[in-house]
Amino acid sequence: MENGALNHEIETASTITIKGILSLLMQNIDENNCKRLISLGMGDPTVYSCFHTTHVAGEAVLEALQSDNFNGYSPTVGLPQTRRAIAEYLSSDLPYKLSSDDVFITSGCTQAIDVALTMLARPGANILIPRPGFPIYELCATFRRLEIRYFDLLPEKGWEVDLDLVEALADQNTVGIVIINPGNPCGSVYSYQHLKKIAETAEKLKIPVIADEVYGHLAFGDNPFVPMGVFASIVPVLTLGSLSKRWIVPGWRLGWFVINDPSGMFKNPKIIERIKKYFDILGGPATFIQAAVPRIIEETEEVFFQKTINTLKQTSDICWDLIKEIPCITCPHKPQGSMAVMIKLNVSSLEDISDDIDFCFRLAKEESVIILPGMAVGLKNWLRITFAADPQSLKEALGRLKSFCKRHSRVMQQPY
Repeated sequence: MENGALNHEIETASTITIKGILSLLMQNIDENNCKRLISLGMGDPTVYSCFHTTHVAGEAVLEALQSDNFNGYSPTVGLPQTRRAIAEYLSSDLPYKLSSDDVFITSGCTQAIDVALTMLARPGANILIPRPGFPIYELCATFRRLEIRYFDLLPEKGWEVDLDLVEALADQNTVGIVIINPGNPCGSVYSYQHLKKIAETAEKLKIPVIADEVYGHLAFGDNPFVPMGVFASIVPVLTLGSLSKRWIVPGWRLGWFVINDPSGMFKNPKIIERIKKYFDILGGPATFIQAAVPRIIEETEEVFFQKTINTLKQTSDICWDLIKEIPCITCPHKPQGSMAVMIKLNVSSLEDISDDIDFCFRLAKEESVIILPGMAVGLKNWLRITFAADPQSLKEALGRLKSFCKRHSRVMQQPY
């Protein structure tokens, strides 16, 4: 496939998804290449043996399934015990208590994104979305006829939100701002002070915050994870999350949409009724998966979480150190959390590569290594590398990346 055609296919979309681009990259793998495929493109840690869920999770699901008590439909908003367990789980990090009525169970965080944007959408409305960011927001907003307005994340400031730009972009038709923390695709973890400034800015603009915390608690740098709901007394916060990343079960599709609004500004009975009616047409997670949640949350030991954090810290350090040795790419900020990091690509130092898309397709073909072009997350000539991999595979992939960059680097002419 010609690079021009690839660019057209990718750029025409607010319809593009990470899975879609990764599928195209996979098609570009040379079957005659003897090198084993290493993918650092998808944020699915289950691919690697060093990441696996806790035993209690499987036991809880098996127990729920074999009980024969959870083979029927669940309430469309979720099982009461599941909603209650998640309310208690999230409340442990908040200065107030959530009730089960604040929690709605979704099929993964992706469905929670759809719920949030659908509930805020109205004719002529716009929404503020981070760049770089997670492309499902753009895709969903497009389907809901929400105008998308991008605000920048600042790499030189640890990928913090450009709050001056947020204020400049917002108007009377702005219905919300999306904050992803810990950050995908940037690996950032916002400080308490920065999150408070975001909340104060949103309050000034009279818009709620959509807090995507699917990577909640996966923080291993200087800043601890602080849930946006801590600031819900300043501005209403719609928290989106799931079991997927912290428990390493992305395929179970168990997520949540939570209203953090202790002041009651967002809890208009008509709004709640609208949310419930929308859930009537959604298909939630399997009932037996929902039924397993209380035991999963209550019985998972801290040592399991710490092991995951330690592994991610180790692999992020490997990524940070090895990238420094590779010509033509730079990492402006060491990852502090989540499972991915953004890398700046210096196209001008490459002899025969036009942009990040060309780079990734050539890398896949020549080295059997998959990484995500920055275009997929909103930044041209950047790359997203997922470091949720076993250390050996990560080192091998980055070694091949280094060979690729050296092979395609411009030859500098020596002065006479």
